[in-house]
Amino acid sequence: MKIAVLGGGNGSYAAVADFTEADHDVAWWRRAASSFADVAAAGEITVTDHKGSRKVKVTPTDDLAAAIKHAALIVAPTPAFAQEDMAAALAPHLKDGQVIYLPPGTFGSYIMMKRIRDAGSAADIAIAETGTLPWLCRKQSPLEVRITTRASRLPTGVLPASRTRHAIEVISQAFPGAIEPVEDALSGALMNAGPIIHPPLILMNAGPIEHFDKWDIHNEGTQPAIRRTHTALDNERIAIREKLGYGAPHFPLADHYETSDWMYGNLAHDKLVGSGDWHETLDLKNHRYMTEDVGLGLAFLVSVGDWAGVPCPVAKGLLAIAGVVAERDLRSEGRTMESVGLADRSQADVQAMLKDGF
Repeated sequence: MKIAVLGGGNGSYAAVADFTEADHDVAWWRRAASSFADVAAAGEITVTDHKGSRKVKVTPTDDLAAAIKHAALIVAPTPAFAQEDMAAALAPHLKDGQVIYLPPGTFGSYIMMKRIRDAGSAADIAIAETGTLPWLCRKQSPLEVRITTRASRLPTGVLPASRTRHAIEVISQAFPGAIEPVEDALSGALMNAGPIIHPPLILMNAGPIEHFDKWDIHNEGTQPAIRRTHTALDNERIAIREKLGYGAPHFPLADHYETSDWMYGNLAHDKLVGSGDWHETLDLKNHRYMTEDVGLGLAFLVSVGDWAGVPCPVAKGLLAIAGVVAERDLRSEGRTMESVGLADRSQADVQAMLKDGF
């Protein structure tokens, strides 16, 4: 299968390495050729995982049309704030049957589909999103990525939900045995773990993060008080899912720490801590944990709670504190049901749109 991978972050490197080693035909796109200068010159990257280190041949390009031509699957593990511009760039080149996968999406499936339709594309496509990046990974340099572990369960929602069967069949070729379909794209968005795990970790560790040169929020930063906050916040997410009629499994974050049933499977937290790759410098105003997981993801969760009539005091409190730390009004400027234009629509109306599309 031809797969196009978009972007140059940690997940994009891991995706290119894994898909190439699985013998897919992989095209790798970034917006600027200069961003790929080292990779283009080398013609390969190094992937390191439990099997050791090895070279993987890659074909980078800045030609988006060429990258997605004949691609059955387009994987975009990019920041959520890049989704709208990416959708506009993709729109003229999309063809019937193509599937876009956002791991994770923060309801980017809706954002992108609306932008693609607004740009005039009528291509019969599906956009899917899941609850986490399929790899716990970190780039070690422009030419190397280290994969600590891979997701074994990826709950995935599709827009339109009527195209779920086709989309899941395509995505499953890239992630065999891992894809678990859920009701629709909003259900998929409400599986997003980033807005649950990262806001308590960065806000309740703000002192040591700003004091020490480097701090591991997943090791010394994960203490019982923070875990209790995780659970309370996650319970609000699950309450929203249940109010909207979405069924179990809800993938509670506690399973990540306490069982082998969560998205990354057995001992994922221990592997993450043991790698040392998350002992790092964090800028609390500009790091992706703040700009994406709080500013987009947590703001979206709070707004869906308001829309569904589910109290979310923990989520609202964390969002308010984050706004003070970041010196921004994240509730009003973030991704919300208001900002995406759905706050005034009924649940029945929204869920019909999620099923049938635009």
